[in-house]
Amino acid sequence: MSDAEKQADDLPAADRQPPPEQDPAADGQPVAGRRGPVWLVLGLAAATLLVCFCSAAVGLAIAWSAGLFHTN
Repeated sequence: MSDAEKQADDLPAADRQPPPEQDPAADGQPVAGRRGPVWLVLGLAAATLLVCFCSAAVGLAIAWSAGLFHTN
């Protein structure tokens, strides 16, 4: 057994790399677990923009109701 195989045997099952023939993405199809973080980041960005625009709209509405935009 080579040193690399001995080290691979010492790793927990979650840290072991599958051989290339067993790689789930070897057929070119994306793996759902790899797409998850992308959707999470896009969702967080959309939520951040929504909060930002809503708070700006509320601020403008308060300023308008306080008369800050009236020229009289």
